[in-house]
Amino acid sequence: MTQASPPPQTSREQLAEARVRFLQAEPVDSAAVRKPILASWWRSRDWHVAADRVDLDFLHEPDLETTLARSAEPVLHKLHEELSGQPISIILCDADGLVLSRLTGDHDLERALDGIKLAPGFSYAEDRVGTNGIGTALEAGGPAHVFGHEHYAEALDRFGCAGVPIHDPVSGKTVGVIDLTCWRKDADPLMISLVKATADQITQALVTASSSRDIELLQEYVRASRRTGGIVLALGNDVVMLNDHARTLLDPADQAALIGHATEALARRRTGAVTVDLPSGVVARMSCRRIGRDSPFADGVVHIKLASTVAGAVNVPAPRSPMCLPGLVGSAVLWLRACRETEALYHTADWFTLEGEPGVGKLALARAVHQRRNPASPFHVLDAESAGPDWLVKSRRELLDGRGMLVIRHVDALNARQMHALASALGEARAAGRQAELRVAVTLNRKQATADLTRLLRFFHGTVELPPLRHHIEDLHELVPFFLARLSQQGRLTCSTEAMQLLLRHSWPGNTEQLWQVLRQVVQRRRAGAITPRDLPPECWTVSRRLLSPLEAIERDAIVQSLQDHDGNKVRAAEALGMSRATIYRKIHEYGIVTTGS
Repeated sequence: MTQASPPPQTSREQLAEARVRFLQAEPVDSAAVRKPILASWWRSRDWHVAADRVDLDFLHEPDLETTLARSAEPVLHKLHEELSGQPISIILCDADGLVLSRLTGDHDLERALDGIKLAPGFSYAEDRVGTNGIGTALEAGGPAHVFGHEHYAEALDRFGCAGVPIHDPVSGKTVGVIDLTCWRKDADPLMISLVKATADQITQALVTASSSRDIELLQEYVRASRRTGGIVLALGNDVVMLNDHARTLLDPADQAALIGHATEALARRRTGAVTVDLPSGVVARMSCRRIGRDSPFADGVVHIKLASTVAGAVNVPAPRSPMCLPGLVGSAVLWLRACRETEALYHTADWFTLEGEPGVGKLALARAVHQRRNPASPFHVLDAESAGPDWLVKSRRELLDGRGMLVIRHVDALNARQMHALASALGEARAAGRQAELRVAVTLNRKQATADLTRLLRFFHGTVELPPLRHHIEDLHELVPFFLARLSQQGRLTCSTEAMQLLLRHSWPGNTEQLWQVLRQVVQRRRAGAITPRDLPPECWTVSRRLLSPLEAIERDAIVQSLQDHDGNKVRAAEALGMSRATIYRKIHEYGIVTTGS
């Protein structure tokens, strides 16, 4: 593969002009911009990244005790010595783009990097600063080099950078990225080769550092896969391995369900075959074998045989799912883990935080745990999103005089002054020994925080991360009938298999709250019988992973409705909407609209 060189002067001028035209929403000469860069520009625009400035908040002190940081340290220091005196910076980041360490051999370059906050504790994820060697490598899942005006943010066009993701040698998961950054004028193809070689050295160091536990699991998995022609899973230390048969024969919901059942069986040391009914209606026979008879870890290899498919499953009302906590359903591994961790923190009487995307169920989980553990005591909620002039006064009064449980929602919405005042009230309550009478939890989404959370969060010793719905999508098989039972009378409304498949394909950027609102809309139009795909609102006919603007949502709804009116015929739907065939095809792809016709 040929290495890309920094563009010559004439190309740089064309690139700068193309960037300006893109930012002004004018047509761009595709020959002037490399395809990966143009794709990154589009993502940066969708994320509403500022192009005229780099304005980042310090997130937190990086954890330098991770396996990645420890394994990379000798590799990076050796490279730093080899580049001594050269105007080049060696930057290691985690899988979220947070800078862990930076080694720079030139004082002028170091000051310049401080000026753009490319420093430990700040994130250079693409959704924060736009196109750059770190964030773009993470988004693309492979090497990325960005020179000069290829950067989305104007403040970065003085620099050239090249980044390569680093993958865990056992699980294959991205664990970080290594980046080399220099002045634009000094960038050359050797930098790309050098960063790739450095990434390979770090990966080899990770192999050496990998625990014998993971290596043993990998060896057992390989042996099992060679011996059997069927489905094989391996579960271990944050590692899940599936062979080709598992990926081919099982849909994602069935895979997730089997992983959940296998995890439970291994943890309880169950022996012998277990029969499992999968969400798709398939019946599976599962045999689990733990690795290390006396090991305290629930690592193991799982063999699965598919027995049969349940006939006549369409439109049959699902049985009422057992509740993991009062008012909550779901049996996916990630969801149950969050429930158990929250209940354990509540039991210790310590204050804790519930984190996650909007709509994942943070408040519902806190309420359910309190209802199970201490139903007779009060449960109060304060919402920082609606913080008025007397909000902080109410918060302080609750913290000093309240009892039972207090949940402070959306603390990420507080500004710096409000955050400081709330932290002072929490400190006052802690000093007064209020933990015995009052349990306090805060909910937040770190990505939406506008002020530094560090001082506030030091009062909360436990944190539970709630998974987005797309990461436990198999729970729709329990959530949908549970919500329908609450919304419709006497359980007269069920969900057809076709409608459920459409719901399972949706990525649910608004999470469980979005699912609830969708089903509320459906129930307003259909009171009984089976929900069909045509009963679902247009948003369920898309697989887009971003929330659309109001204007985009109106356009998407119109396209979906026209496609339904014309039995999926795209040409007739385009004519009815007064748009060209090319436009409707582009919009269908852009919005991720699921189509059934031609």
